[in-house]
Amino acid sequence: MLYRTYQSYCQRLQHDMYFLTSNSRLNEQVVDKIILQLNRVYPQILTDTEAEKFRNPKASLHTRLSYLIKHLQKKGDRHCQEFYRALQINAEQLYNDLPSRKILKTTDSTEIDTDMEKCMLNDRGPVFFLTCFSVAAGFALFWYCSHSDTKVIGRARRILGFSPIIIGRHVRNICMLYLEDISRN
Repeated sequence: MLYRTYQSYCQRLQHDMYFLTSNSRLNEQVVDKIILQLNRVYPQILTDTEAEKFRNPKASLHTRLSYLIKHLQKKGDRHCQEFYRALQINAEQLYNDLPSRKILKTTDSTEIDTDMEKCMLNDRGPVFFLTCFSVAAGFALFWYCSHSDTKVIGRARRILGFSPIIIGRHVRNICMLYLEDISRN
């Protein structure tokens, strides 16, 4: 994957625009808080008329957010920076999940991408885990039953009798035959 760093906040906001406007990541309340913060705390960022325009409930949230981002990009880098600051204050988890933030965190291309690593390690699913666990449990049971003590074999036979769900009928039958051979010797 090609990593690139963004020199300006406007470029970062352009990159993050699709992420912010897709799948309803931001709700009405958070967008209103961001707009109010840009209007009240930093009046030079959004004027009262601009804030009212972007808080208009008649327009869809996606449209208002898209227009807000484009408006801030036209005004300059400082305005985009203040948008990121407002986003961090009002939606910190979303701010940390931004694509540009992930790129900034991993600017070295030799580092391991942990999201990709999780996918590669966990792509086998629960059936693979249960299979491996059953094989390990079977080997442990054979090792435990390898003693010539008849009490152990009797207990193991009882355990195997109740385990067709865990290790399967065919494996259980093979284990039972093995235990019978051990008990005859």
